[in-house]
Amino acid sequence: MDLELPELPFSLRSHGPDGEWSYADGVLTGQAGARQDRFVPPGGDGLESVSDAPRLLGRPDGDFQLIARITVEFAARFDAGVLYLHVDDQNWAKFCFEYSPDVPTVCTVVTRGHSDDTNSFTVDGNLIWFRISRIGRAFAFHASHDGDRWIFVRHFTLGSEREARAAEVGFLVQSPEGEGCRVSFDRIGFKVGGPEDLRDGS
Repeated sequence: MDLELPELPFSLRSHGPDGEWSYADGVLTGQAGARQDRFVPPGGDGLESVSDAPRLLGRPDGDFQLIARITVEFAARFDAGVLYLHVDDQNWAKFCFEYSPDVPTVCTVVTRGHSDDTNSFTVDGNLIWFRISRIGRAFAFHASHDGDRWIFVRHFTLGSEREARAAEVGFLVQSPEGEGCRVSFDRIGFKVGGPEDLRDGS
């Protein structure tokens, strides 16, 4: 399944389980099924084929900022709406607005064969803005309560410079322990070029 969003200069393609993706009136909606996740436990043996979640991804050129406001219908532990970055099957990252474990929380996961897992701060409500940026061979995650002032969350590299430049980016929905999770992404935006300063709120 391919989707063309007027806000994005690249097409999106569905990966993994069926996410029932739809787009109307500026709102992208996805649905994770029961026990769907994309996570490789640090102490585990590696990514299993059954460990997957619906993803909708495209490949932008150059430095960029992908922005979306995320609303999650939280029902179970670790339900989440995610901005997702994919280099290959062993190297990828998730920027999650997650019920972790029973409070809406900004979380990040960077996977290099195995996943790490970090909680940043909790949120009052089921809505937040996220931004994922590429600056050269590096990536940055920012969150915002209002879409205006941005909170620095994480700055990292993933893969070689060539691989980072070819990375796909997009959206993911998950429900690792629940019966499913519905997520809406709106106020979607795309900017050419990365932020000028990662830590000044801009």
